[in-house]
Amino acid sequence: MLIFNIVWAVWLLSEVLLTVIVRSGRSDKKGHDKGTLAIIWIVIFIAMFSGIFISNNWRSVLGNSNLLLYAGLFIILIGMMIRFYAIWSLGRLFTVNVTIRESHTVKKDGIYRMVRHPSYSGSLLSFVGFGISLNNWISLLTITIPVAAAFIYRIKIEEHLLIAQFGEDYLDYKKKTYYLIPWIY
Repeated sequence: MLIFNIVWAVWLLSEVLLTVIVRSGRSDKKGHDKGTLAIIWIVIFIAMFSGIFISNNWRSVLGNSNLLLYAGLFIILIGMMIRFYAIWSLGRLFTVNVTIRESHTVKKDGIYRMVRHPSYSGSLLSFVGFGISLNNWISLLTITIPVAAAFIYRIKIEEHLLIAQFGEDYLDYKKKTYYLIPWIY
């Protein structure tokens, strides 16, 4: 269906553009990414390709209603909105590679009051929506589990850097917020 292809293409294109445009600058502390950006893109490519292949070749439906497919698209869009709001809220401090920018501070307001990594939360929600829009349990798991694992690996590297940079300020912030999912994790 055309609507599915449009939403998927806009979502993918927005992520590619972010990767190309929002990188660290010359004055930023570099070398902390540890290849996680490449790892995430490799995992995403393999997970999405595998999820699509599985949905086209093995029947393991989530449900028989077309509403479920549109719900998946809606979840992708909600995830995109959360991700882009988090990026917009962080402003110039946001980069796609793990770095500390000049005059960097710990963001503690807005969406960051509840969740330390809302950009990943939104992105992960979009992947869940993508899996749902494929209407296949195996595809949903094949997509979300590896992507979530890649995000969690990267978040651990980010948090290590943030603790090294901000010490007790970041440790105190960690105690008051959730990792990825408000009120759950």
